[in-house]
Amino acid sequence: MIKKIRGVIVPLVTPFDEKGAIDNTATQNLVDFLIERGVHGLFPGGTTGEGPLLTTQERRALAEAVVQAAAGRVPVIIHTGAPSTAQAVELTCHAQAIGAFGAALVPPYYYQHSDEALFRHFAEVASQASGFPIYLYDNPSVTGNHLRVELIARLVEHCPNIAGMKDSSGALDTLFACATLRNGQFNTATGPDQLILAGLAMGFDACVSGDANVVPELVVSLFRAVQSDDMGTARQLHRKLEQARLLLGDSNLALFKAMLARRGIPVGTVRPPLLPASEEKIAECWQLLCQMDLPLVPVELTARHSA
Repeated sequence: MIKKIRGVIVPLVTPFDEKGAIDNTATQNLVDFLIERGVHGLFPGGTTGEGPLLTTQERRALAEAVVQAAAGRVPVIIHTGAPSTAQAVELTCHAQAIGAFGAALVPPYYYQHSDEALFRHFAEVASQASGFPIYLYDNPSVTGNHLRVELIARLVEHCPNIAGMKDSSGALDTLFACATLRNGQFNTATGPDQLILAGLAMGFDACVSGDANVVPELVVSLFRAVQSDDMGTARQLHRKLEQARLLLGDSNLALFKAMLARRGIPVGTVRPPLLPASEEKIAECWQLLCQMDLPLVPVELTARHSA
C-alpha cells in the first residue's frame, strides 16, 4: 500500500541564475529553508515552478536537483505532465529512476481530449512507471481538460499505482467524491490557497500551497491548528493567509521570488514572457507583509550553500 502524504506540500518556484539557467545552489537553499520551517512535501516543476516554460532537459535537471537537495527528508513529487503521452512517460520514468516519491500529472494540454483519450494517456504513464505513485492533477483552467469523477474512478480501478489527486479546479466537489476511492486510501490534496481551510476541514489529506514558498510558517501553522481541532485559531490563520495571498497578487510568481529574496533566499527572477515585478511593487508588498506580524526575519545562508 502506498503511504499517504499529509500536510503542507510546496509547489516550488524554480530558481534561476543571472543567465536564466536553473540555479542548483539556490535550489538547495530554498529546499532547506522550507524543510526547516516544517513543510511536509515538495512539488517542483508545476505551474508555480514555471514548468511549462522549461525544456524537457531542464525539467529533468530540476527534478534531480530537488530530490538531491531534499535528501529523503520529505517526499518529493515531480510534476511530469506534458502535452504528449510519450513526453509524460519519459519524465515520469525519469522521476522514478532518480528516487522521487512520486509524480503528478496534469492532463495533456492544448488539445481538448475525450475521457477515453485521457484514460489511455494516464493508464499508459502508470503502466510504464509500474509501482511508482502517480497523482492526478486537475487544473482545467490551464489545460482545457477536466478530470471527471467517473474517469478518476475508472483509472483508480485499472491502475494500482494511481495514488491520489491534486485538485486545482477551484471547487471541492470532485475531490470530495473521490476521497472514498480505494477504501479511503486515495490521497487527496487541494490546490488553491483560498480553499486550504475548507479542504482540511472536509478531511482532505494535504494542501499544495504556492504562498508557502514565501510564508511557509503561516501555512504550516494553519495545518497544525486544523489537525489539533483548534478551528478558532485555524480561521484566524486562514484570514491572515488570505490577506497575504492577495498582497502577493494571487500567485504572482515575480512577487513570490522577490519576497523570497527579501527573506534572504534569492532565487532570481521569472522567465519571459512572464514579467518581473517593479521595484515599487516589491517594496510596497514587502512593507505590507511586514505589517502583518508574520515571521519574516531574513535568514542567513550557511557558508556551504551560499558559496
